[in-house]
Amino acid sequence: MSKKKVNKVVLAYSGGLDTSVILKWIKETYDCEVITVTADIGQGEDLSGVEAKALATGASKAYVLDLKEEFLTQYAFPVLRSGAVYERKYLLGTSFARPLIAKYQVEIAKREGADAVAHGCTGKGNDQVRFELTYKALAPELTVIAPWREWDLSGREALLEYAASRGIPVSQSKENIYSRDQNLWHLSHEGGELEDPWQAPNERVYQITTSPQAAPDRPEEIVVGFEQGYPVSLNGERLPPVSLMERLNELGGRHGIGRIDLVENRLVGMKSRGVYEQPGATILSVAHKELEHLTLDRETMHFKDMLALKYAELVYYGLWYTPLREALDAFVDVTQRTVTGEVRLTLYKGNCIPTGRRSPYSLYSMELATFGADAIYDQRDAEGFINLFGLPLKVAALLRQQQTGIS
Repeated sequence: MSKKKVNKVVLAYSGGLDTSVILKWIKETYDCEVITVTADIGQGEDLSGVEAKALATGASKAYVLDLKEEFLTQYAFPVLRSGAVYERKYLLGTSFARPLIAKYQVEIAKREGADAVAHGCTGKGNDQVRFELTYKALAPELTVIAPWREWDLSGREALLEYAASRGIPVSQSKENIYSRDQNLWHLSHEGGELEDPWQAPNERVYQITTSPQAAPDRPEEIVVGFEQGYPVSLNGERLPPVSLMERLNELGGRHGIGRIDLVENRLVGMKSRGVYEQPGATILSVAHKELEHLTLDRETMHFKDMLALKYAELVYYGLWYTPLREALDAFVDVTQRTVTGEVRLTLYKGNCIPTGRRSPYSLYSMELATFGADAIYDQRDAEGFINLFGLPLKVAALLRQQQTGIS
């Protein structure tokens, strides 16, 4: 296949097996300059050697960007406030990370005068769509290079052989061949025995959570604070976003919180099986929903739940930079004006259990809800409400009786 001539490519680079091979392959195949962009969004690994590795593998320049706070405040927390969960379980940690990384690829491509961008996503996955829709939205003039759709390397075993033949150091092996993606919001695992949906994950798969069976035998109680839907404190201590997330991940991981085993519907049409660890995100999701129960009126909460499904689809499909997502955020912003307060939770052997919630904007009235004597609610009013609310049922029943003669 003939390839479009490019002079300078900006590659989304992790330093792992795939992108290390891709860096060398692009230089060999396109005979062009390659600049790498590595985004630190809380991968849980030392990135101090990434720049040197990229340069040693052939990059002309290597950017390593600390995007952890932006990742949380501009991507993860807006998704949290929306209530978006994809297919009942997945808190979308990889989905909204890709538009952030791609945005900075585009910015650096413009700064460096590059005419192409590249990513290491396979032709079977969702991430290729997320990267490339971002490129289209922000810089449609750039050429996109997607090696997994171009080369004849048929799998990760072939990549390991390619890396060995070019002297590229990689940490993966034929025994440790899981595909992982980690950031402050989650850690995902695919491949290996996980490709069989009947096969239980081996305990060695998990990296940041203790198994519930091995978790502490004593429960731990915590209090999470929110302001307008944004998490801001833990146990009364106000913390910056990254520190808060790291603390919650440590707490949740210790108690086995947030392990998810999901067979999901990929955007490209197939089902895939993934195992996710999302301890801190699970704690925040449970706490945020609990506070909304206290502070949102019935109609707003029910309608927001419907929109949350659409929001989750937009994020999962890579449609971050779209007018619809911005419009939904505007709706969410209004709903979150009163989502301020604290939620108490108990962490115990894989369970995150809400046990208390309070807010200056609470719509809960003890005087109205009490089973004891009260002077506010006149129970006789309920009869008229039921008569009016049930009037359509009564009319339909009377009509059936007239038509059939059957009482």
